[in-house]
Amino acid sequence: MLLTATLVGRLPTAMAPLALLLAARADHAGTAMGAMLAALYALSSAVGQPLLGRAVDRRRLAGVALAAAAVAGSAFAALAILGTGRNPALSCALVAVAGLATPPLEAGLRAMWPRLVAPQDQQAAFALDATAQELVYVAGPALVTVLCQLFSPAAALHVCAVLGLAGTALVASRRPARSRSSARRSAHWLGPLRSPGLLVLLGAAALLGASLGSFNVYALTAADRHGTGWLAGALPAALSLGSLLGGIVWARIAHSAPTGQLLRTVSVRFAVPFALFLLTPEPALAVAAAALPGLFLAPWLAEAFRLGDRLAPLGTATEAAAWLVAVIGLGGATGTALAGQLSANGPVPVAALTLTSAAAAALTLSLRR
Repeated sequence: MLLTATLVGRLPTAMAPLALLLAARADHAGTAMGAMLAALYALSSAVGQPLLGRAVDRRRLAGVALAAAAVAGSAFAALAILGTGRNPALSCALVAVAGLATPPLEAGLRAMWPRLVAPQDQQAAFALDATAQELVYVAGPALVTVLCQLFSPAAALHVCAVLGLAGTALVASRRPARSRSSARRSAHWLGPLRSPGLLVLLGAAALLGASLGSFNVYALTAADRHGTGWLAGALPAALSLGSLLGGIVWARIAHSAPTGQLLRTVSVRFAVPFALFLLTPEPALAVAAAALPGLFLAPWLAEAFRLGDRLAPLGTATEAAAWLVAVIGLGGATGTALAGQLSANGPVPVAALTLTSAAAAALTLSLRR
């Protein structure tokens, strides 16, 4: 029930970028304005998550998340009513508020898993969480598309507000979200960032995000190269499908190796298949190849968050998980921007960036045990 509630509350994070882009076009503000709003939402969410995560560590998830959801929901509703084209400055301000106030449900739940399940079940719990996250990013854009077809982009923004509030309220109604962690927080202005091991993990997570962001651009450039528009959506979908399957299998396998060793192993296995895209395979082969790194994406995330919980100083688990969420998002934005600059030269340079980023993540993890 708790996992399902967080998934409902997380849906707006997957819906908002596409909804903002379509809303700007519907309001005659232009695609460039929509892209800027989507990027601003992602950036402000990455900034807000660690701040809200620290507040959760000091208080409780229920109160912090409900207050944040109310603010974010109000911003989405106001944006839907006022539109994005009348006052660009006001639109940017509302989007920034919505992003900054994104409820820290993902980080909050992952910080609670060690308190909710027995040690021998924690690997399965983190794997299930990471696998379910893929459902959010599949269902979110699909829901926006349906709402825009049946109603309007403004309706999609209203639904972002409603789902965010509803999911957060369901989470807040559960006892674990209303209880405070028994771990005493050690006072330090850096919070979890004073852990050297966690900093290495965050660096690897940022590189993972860069590989994912650049791969989305690769999908678009490959679609242009082959003249098959469907490939732009099929490649990310195949990666997500592979992640779903890989996460389910990972949750069912009992691993005796230490978490750090498991993470290094899946990181290498995630990176290697991207070398296939240097050969610019035909569309059908490319879709099949995209599922291969996906098989190790959910396991990568599961072990990263499990390791992050262990590396975080006492009382900073939620903020540590929030930092992981934030740097993956920032890495994705950076990878997308860099890949966009390379895309004029075709898909091969973009594939090289994807492979390099994923390999660099694996190498970073090998720097510290």
